Amino acid sequence: MTDVRGAGGIAGVEMGRGWGWIMAYGIVSVLLGIAAFVWPFAATFAATVVIGAFFFVAGGFAVAAALFGHGSAHRGYSILFGIVSLIVGLIMMLEPATGALSLTLMVAIWLSVRGVLELVYGFRLRRQRGMLIALGIINILLALFILATVPFSALTLPGYILGISFLFGGVTSITNAADHRKGASAFGVPA
Repeated sequence: MTDVRGAGGIAGVEMGRGWGWIMAYGIVSVLLGIAAFVWPFAATFAATVVIGAFFFVAGGFAVAAALFGHGSAHRGYSILFGIVSLIVGLIMMLEPATGALSLTLMVAIWLSVRGVLELVYGFRLRRQRGMLIALGIINILLALFILATVPFSALTLPGYILGISFLFGGVTSITNAADHRKGASAFGVPA
């Protein structure tokens, strides 16, 4: 068996190339995780307002697409979806405390899906499998914890949960970058 690293890498791609971007992503994730721990209330409110803005913009575009797009069979759906998104977005931006409860539930769903995906991929990987499986288990446990404490902790819990997820995700990316710098394939995906 021949070592292809010296011959330009696998399929002509240099191994280890771009490791700095993976490392930078990991470092930024760790810093965001720490910031969310230090300021959980602010992290919760900021996330609520930003997501509210996304809903508002998406709703505006959905209504515009329905009104100005010709020949769409889904015009009624697009208008209804757009109006609901506009209302939800406004509530989240103008009443972040109310939106924080919804955000708390969305974070629980996001963590659950992310945790399941991390478990699936963790069991398929050859390298770094333990870190990814641990991250999947942590994210699923965090989702269950959120559901058990709603609505009382909705104002700070999303900040803590996002902090934990960013922190562990950042550490995982940093270790992947270090391995990639040494010549391993990025993210340890089997060939």
